Amino acid sequence: MRPILPGSRGPAVEDIQRRLLRLGYPLGPTGVDGVFLGMTTDAVRSFQTTLGLSEDGVVGDETWAALVDETFTIGDRTLYLRLPHFHGKDVSLAQEALNALGFVCGDLDAIFGAHTERAVREFQRNSGIPADGILGAATIGALKALRHVWEGKDSKVPTGALSGPARSTEVLSRLRLRIGSSEPATTVIADRVVNLAQASAPGCSIRREDDRDAPVDGLLVTIAMHGTQPPGLPIVSLGLDSSAALAKRLVTALEVGASAGLRVELPASDAAYEPESAQRIAVRLLDGLCTALA
Repeated sequence: MRPILPGSRGPAVEDIQRRLLRLGYPLGPTGVDGVFLGMTTDAVRSFQTTLGLSEDGVVGDETWAALVDETFTIGDRTLYLRLPHFHGKDVSLAQEALNALGFVCGDLDAIFGAHTERAVREFQRNSGIPADGILGAATIGALKALRHVWEGKDSKVPTGALSGPARSTEVLSRLRLRIGSSEPATTVIADRVVNLAQASAPGCSIRREDDRDAPVDGLLVTIAMHGTQPPGLPIVSLGLDSSAALAKRLVTALEVGASAGLRVELPASDAAYEPESAQRIAVRLLDGLCTALA
């Protein structure tokens, strides 16, 4: 973005002023007037000092990114494990709530990493919500319904409270998989499976089939739409059942002989490829593969 300097005017300045007000920085009687002068400049400098940024009074890329991060609140966006990791005030608030409720995220680092995803899944199981690790509308609603329990409570976690690595990190580090897709519609799922694996266990040998770093001896798992199967390959249909049931079918496919690879069929539904649904499918498939190949 082009730096917004003291003396600037317009909608971009109004956006900055609204965010500063939301964070509690006073702007004086003029408030949100779209003019970058006086108390607005002072507020920007104060914000930069608080965040440890260069105190130049200019809203450049770094200061703008920090303003956006600090003004997210729970429910503004759907959060899930990915690379690059989601980060911001909404993640920090979720971590505080989960820690206070006993679902340990670890340090309050405002980064939605593997331990935070595990804590979300444990909270979902406890609350009767599908345990997909996605902080979406249902999970956010359940957290907000318990606000009276966690708000203002101690959210710090004793050192060593994490019981172990999140999402079968040890298993992920041993798997050698090439993830392919048979048509453009399933590429988004394949990309999410690999991204999720790398976010859970950085450096693991799970790669897209066409990645030059893909393990040459890795099992090829091709994600396809229903009804597109070629002859001769084991087929595993991904229905609405659990990752555990999916894992059993994957084990069966591997037992009958999948040396040339196997195909995972997805529902022929456009809804399956929308962002939140696609992430749920990626979570179930990766968890199923971890269980089957462990």
